[in-house]
Amino acid sequence: MGKDMGIKQSVKSGNFRSTKSGAGMTKKGVAAYRKANPGSKLQTAVTEDKPTGSRAKRRKSYCSRSKGQMKMHNINCSKTPNKRICRARSRWKCR
Repeated sequence: MGKDMGIKQSVKSGNFRSTKSGAGMTKKGVAAYRKANPGSKLQTAVTEDKPTGSRAKRRKSYCSRSKGQMKMHNINCSKTPNKRICRARSRWKCR
């Protein structure tokens, strides 16, 4: 992970999920990030089946943004389902 976020960026630290468990940040990681970066509005993943309101908008935004990242890096999740981006998208329930 490239950027200095002000927190430990390893799975062992408990701030990030392993690729197997869906990639992305944990609640602990989000809390640590917000503490290290006052004013941050970072939130955890939207994982429920039918989110409403702003949570539905966040999911739609994440899914379209991550789809663009997949295109840019030429990643096909049907061929390589264990990539971090693919696991995170499945956790967010992106189609």
